[in-house]
Amino acid sequence: MSDPSSSHRAPVPAVRRIGADEWPSIRAMRLEALRDEAAAIAFLDTYEEAAARPDSFWQERAAGAARGTGAAQFVAVAGDGAWVGSVTGLREEAGARDWAGQPIERLQVHVVGVWVRPDHRGSGVLGRLVGAVGDWAGEHGVDRLRLLVHEDNARAQAAYRKLGFAATGVTVPLAAGHELEMARGVSL
Repeated sequence: MSDPSSSHRAPVPAVRRIGADEWPSIRAMRLEALRDEAAAIAFLDTYEEAAARPDSFWQERAAGAARGTGAAQFVAVAGDGAWVGSVTGLREEAGARDWAGQPIERLQVHVVGVWVRPDHRGSGVLGRLVGAVGDWAGEHGVDRLRLLVHEDNARAQAAYRKLGFAATGVTVPLAAGHELEMARGVSL
């Protein structure tokens, strides 16, 4: 028997990898994310910095995240074509150093740039986006996802725990406060 309330629910957004030619949409979504009330503790970027970057920056970023094994960006697309969420996975090799200069001890994918529009939060979009990164990572021989979340971003920490992430005990001190590392396997 079908759920009578299901006809009132919006369709679940589709999740897919970006195309290199979609850089204008990638730029627009990033700027929208940087206007979010939690942006100051969620991103290591500001709206002003991002808005000032030339088109070539966004074109290169899109090209790198659209193909290859070093990075992959995924978006959640609503039925009307609107992008309602995004996440990027960055492959990190054992023996290298991450963006903060910390040693990378094992092959892993760093989950970054996580954002879901406020009207789609709590709807499962985040889980589907992270799942897409996990699938991509697994296809390339990676078995661990990690991310950093600000110590004061309790909402994000709770959302990540629901997706199977657990604190590792690693912290990264930044000017805006400490970032806490959380990790999980690529699939649940």
